[in-house]
Amino acid sequence: MELKNTLIETLGIEVTLLEKGKVIATMPVDERTRQPFGLLHGGASVALAETVASVGAYELVDKETQAVAGLEINANHVRPKIDGMVTAYGEVLHQGRTTQVWDIKIKDEQDRMICISRCTMAVFPLK
Repeated sequence: MELKNTLIETLGIEVTLLEKGKVIATMPVDERTRQPFGLLHGGASVALAETVASVGAYELVDKETQAVAGLEINANHVRPKIDGMVTAYGEVLHQGRTTQVWDIKIKDEQDRMICISRCTMAVFPLK
């Protein structure tokens, strides 16, 4: 999977753990990921969450015959963050034939919850 010249690279997202059904990734809170009031942008958190779900979902499919794409995502932003690093912990909740559901918790360096997200991934055949 090519990550160069993508939103993942632009936001500084780095996958630090990739296992079947589990993904951990980090993202800096800096000028790339803040909104105008200096807080972590909710859209950056959602991009991190969907990245974790997408990478994790792709790891669970037959890469020769299948692909994945985000179908639905929601997020609750529960604590502001102004600098440092956030870490997303993703875990598959449901692995079906045509969909996967992922739970993603984004936390700060003190293990405090920043954002809670759920992402549904579509699994579809490659043409």
